Amino acid sequence: MARDPRTTKLAKLVVNYFLKVKHDSNVVISGSTEASDFVTALYKEVLEAGAHPILRLTLPGLGPIFYKYAKEHHIKNYPDIFDYTVKHAQYYIGIDTETNTREMTNVDPKMMSDRQVITRPITNYIVNERDKIRRSTVGYPCLALAQEAEMSLDEFEDFMFGAMLQDWEKLGLTMDKILKRFRKGKHVHLTGKNVDLHFDIHAEKAMGDLDGDNIPCGEIFMAPVRESLEGHIKFDYPAIEAGREVTDIYLEFEKGKVVKYDASKNKHFLKEMLETDKNSSYVGEFGIGMNPKINKFTKNLLFDEKIGGTIHLALGMAYKENGGGNDSAIHWDIVKDMHHAEIILDGKTVQKNGKWKI
Repeated sequence: MARDPRTTKLAKLVVNYFLKVKHDSNVVISGSTEASDFVTALYKEVLEAGAHPILRLTLPGLGPIFYKYAKEHHIKNYPDIFDYTVKHAQYYIGIDTETNTREMTNVDPKMMSDRQVITRPITNYIVNERDKIRRSTVGYPCLALAQEAEMSLDEFEDFMFGAMLQDWEKLGLTMDKILKRFRKGKHVHLTGKNVDLHFDIHAEKAMGDLDGDNIPCGEIFMAPVRESLEGHIKFDYPAIEAGREVTDIYLEFEKGKVVKYDASKNKHFLKEMLETDKNSSYVGEFGIGMNPKINKFTKNLLFDEKIGGTIHLALGMAYKENGGGNDSAIHWDIVKDMHHAEIILDGKTVQKNGKWKI
């Protein structure tokens, strides 16, 4: 079967437009067999850029096998070989696909959180050391994700490619306007249906995501001042992590920390996430979705956190470029619909019922 021409366009977008891969550099391409066409297209584009592609391929089903048979030293030993590979690469491309979105559901969450603590230094390096390595996490259509989104594969391909292959310079103009307003702000108040939450922000370090770190792009994000969160929020959309769907998440904050929590499904997993380490019950990111081509919840965070008229909070790690202030082994984004709520910045409504007032 001939390769979808949009796959080639996406590979060119990643390698040439966003990452601008340089001659004789090392480029890690990490993905699974569901994205074989995309891996091939990226491999070709990296070679044409004069760089060295380093493939890190996995197979469906290996995750549950690892946690079923792993011994203590497998969980707690730092993966030095991967660390060496990453620290000798200048670019990292991670491809987001699934074969079975629920394959990790029955894995012990404590075991996974213990493993996250060990592997987090690698993740932090890829995410935060932008002067040493440039990364891009890219969505790619596959059957399992289409099923989660309740679409046919053809519909899902049109949706995903539409969200990724668009006029990024045009969207950037809109995002810059909103971003400039937040960079001049200090205090955020989210109020409305199921939310009354106040916090200060590291405003001058608020950012837009039009650099291709995540594709599709389409959000602005900033770090709350660590101990400033006061109030409560209930999330309309489920949060999904490692195959577990946690629904109706309710969080209550005092001095920045979650002091009360609830969920109608998988509350025990929410507890494990909040107790991962001493900082996982604080918020590291406040983000606002702004991608006009994403208007449906798909249970795929790479897309859902960019839905227009939504916000998301991330429990755990705060990005260094946002001002930091919270280190954690987790960074867990949870999305809330704001079509029945307001975003108030320094006492002035800047968004109401999902519509900007700026």
